[in-house]
Formats: sequence, structure tokens, C-alpha cells
Amino acid sequence: MGNKRIVLPEKVNKIITILQEHGYETYAVGGCVRDSILGRIPEDWDITTSALPEETKRIFARTFDTGIEHGTVTVLLGGECFEVTTYRIDGKYEDGRHPKEVVFTRNLKEDLLRRDFTINAMAYNDINGLVDLFGGIQDLNNKIIRCVGNAKERFSEDALRILRGIRFAAQLEFEIEKETRCGMRCLAPNLKNISAERIQVELVKMLTSKHPELIRDAYELGITKEFIPEFDCLMETEQETPHHMYNVGEHTIHAMSNSRADKILRLTMLFHDMGKPAFKTIDEKGRAHFKKHAIESEKITKQVLRRLKFDNDTLRKVSRLVFYHDYRMPAEAKNVRRAMSRIGEDLFPYYMEVRRADVLAQSMYRREEKIRNLDDIERIYYEIVEAGQCVTLKALEVTGNDLIKAGVKPGKEIGEKLRELLEMVIERPEMNKKEILLEVLEREGQGKS
Repeated sequence: MGNKRIVLPEKVNKIITILQEHGYETYAVGGCVRDSILGRIPEDWDITTSALPEETKRIFARTFDTGIEHGTVTVLLGGECFEVTTYRIDGKYEDGRHPKEVVFTRNLKEDLLRRDFTINAMAYNDINGLVDLFGGIQDLNNKIIRCVGNAKERFSEDALRILRGIRFAAQLEFEIEKETRCGMRCLAPNLKNISAERIQVELVKMLTSKHPELIRDAYELGITKEFIPEFDCLMETEQETPHHMYNVGEHTIHAMSNSRADKILRLTMLFHDMGKPAFKTIDEKGRAHFKKHAIESEKITKQVLRRLKFDNDTLRKVSRLVFYHDYRMPAEAKNVRRAMSRIGEDLFPYYMEVRRADVLAQSMYRREEKIRNLDDIERIYYEIVEAGQCVTLKALEVTGNDLIKAGVKPGKEIGEKLRELLEMVIERPEMNKKEILLEVLEREGQGKS
């Protein structure tokens, strides 16, 4: 028990108080307690009680069953939903994910014992204060991720906890305790039993944390091998070139750390060089080359994102940015307009961030020159946007209908003509006027006849 004070939201406190008034022990539990102690705002509030699901349902006017077989009832209070779960003991885990059965208990300690990490196994209410039976506060103070009880048992119950441990360490800037690391290494193969969707959620949370470099820990503990073995290949591929000072994996980790904590950016930096191991060649001087690796990187990106069940929008954006991550150009307006047209107006600002993060993860060789080139491209980009210059078919001052009226045959030829006109306008933005474009079309027609 502890006297640490947590300010509970009014409705959470109301639910706890009502259950207590009916004779049931009730607490806020888990992540919300941890985050409150750390001074963070909890995403949601979990409530645990000695009341059985049917007892909770009798007490509150508005409830619905969320996971009644696991003891969870959702209570509606003032337009908000709160999950109230009965203290429980998990039965035997047969698939490394789900307990075969759940046994309800009236004992809080038995409920807290089944939780993953000490920092997530604390409970609180205003009457009893903080209940911390496994040293959660001490581990919070020492910035430690430690399993409740035996690490191997906890990870054999649910292998996703292995990834959650890495993710918490990345988000909270904590160290993973030795026995917990040992359990992770030992039970990592059980991640094969975890659904792609659940792995995806944990991966994204880790990558978009302050410390995406903890993917290195995941690699060293044999975790990445189980769901993204392509990353392991990067960690084993050297880059014998003056442009690089790290192997491909370390370069990737630094590139992620150099980019802001955005899902699309961090995923792009994770995948941008995935094609390098397959495309590596060494010349007669012992220098490595990775020509056209972006094509293979894009292919692997699509394969892995599909395997991990990412949505189509993320797949489109990340694979496109990976394909163009090494697209270089002299800093001239026509080149920038062409790049904007190819990469996409929506993705071009991302492309600039990708290029910058990539360069900053390379060696110092010609770095100033590369950064100056990017600065110039960025300046020109803003000038193009400011001037409203055309870089897409949508912004072209003539449409397919205009071309048909001007005598172009409907069909494939329309698209070809529009693309020709766009190419001309990218070279010379002042040409993007309807009368000028139709005149060009007419002249071409006369030339043919």
C-alpha cells in the first residue's frame, strides 16, 4: 500500500465509489496508474473490481458486454464508456496468446500477479491509495522494465509482451532488466503465434517513440528475426564506400533517429535500404556499390507491409517514398517541378525529410555539399508552391474534354497528349494557359497533316 496521490477523473472515481458502496473492492489499474505517476495523461482508464460481471451489470443502469468471458463489462456514464473488469486468474495459455480459461477471484493480488510488467501491475483508489505489490514504483524511479514474477512464464503466456517490453522501453526511455531480457531472447520464437495486426501496432508505437533505435535491442535479442527478418540482413551487410560510416542496419537506425516521429517517415527510413543486401557489388578497388537498390527496397517494403497487414494508404505512401528516397537532382526549378510531378505533391515534403535524414546518417564525405543541395531544392520547392506552378495533370489548364473539342480522338491518345503538355509546362510554367496549350496542339496537328 502507498500514500501516493493520483487525481482520478470524476467519472472514473464515481464508478469506483459506487462499486465500493455496494461492498466491492475497486481500483484504477495498469497503464493509467503508471502514466499518472509519471505525470503523463493516460489514454484510457481501466477499472478492476472484486464484483463479478453480473454484479457490475446489476449496479449500473447502462452497460454492455465487451469481453464478458474475460470478465469485462463496459459501463456507460455521462456519454463516456469505461471498461470494468473482474479480478481474475488466467488459466493455462495453450497458444502463447490466450488463456484457455479465466477464473474470477475476489483477491486483488492474484489479479495483479498475472500482469506483464511491474510498472503495469499497480492499482489505486482514493481510500486505499496506491497498491504496489511488486516494486512498480521502485522500477519507475529506476527507469526499469521488469516482468512481474518469472519473465519466462510471463512471455510464454503471451509472446506479444516481448514486443510490448521493447516498446515501453522506447517510449519511456527505460532499461530492460537482465532477467526480462533473458526471457525475451528465450521466448522470441513464440512471436510466430501472434497475429500480424498486433505486431504491427507494437512496431509502429516503438518506431514512432523518442527512441526508435531500440529496434537494435530487438535485433540483438532475436526478436526482429521472427517478424521482420529482412532487417537482420541489414545488420549483417557492410558498406565499403566513403559515403558511409555504418553498416546498412546501423545507417537505417541512425536515419530513423534523424527523422521526426511520424509513422510514414519512420517506416520509410526503416525500409529505404532493404534492397541493399541483394544489390551489393564490390568493384576491383574493394568499394561497394548498391546500384538500383531502391527498386528492390520498394518490392520488399510492399511485401513486409502486406505481411504485417498495414492499410493501403500507408503502403502506397511508404513504398513510393522508398522508391524515390535516392532520387537526386541539381537544384534547378525544372528538376524540382519534375520531381514534384513524379513523387506527388502530397509526398514531396516527406521526400525532402527522407533525403535529409538519409544524408545525416551517412559519413561526413561531401556532406556539406549534399546538405547545400537539399537546402537549395527546398527553397526552390517553396518558390514553386508560392507561385502556384503546375506540376500535375489536375493543375493543367486544359482537360481531356478540351482536347476532344480540339479534334483529338477519344481514348488512349488523350492521356498521352495531356502528359506531353504537362511535360512542356513543367519545363516552361508560363505555358500553362488554355489558349497557349490549345495553340500548341493545333500547330502539332497542322504539322502532322
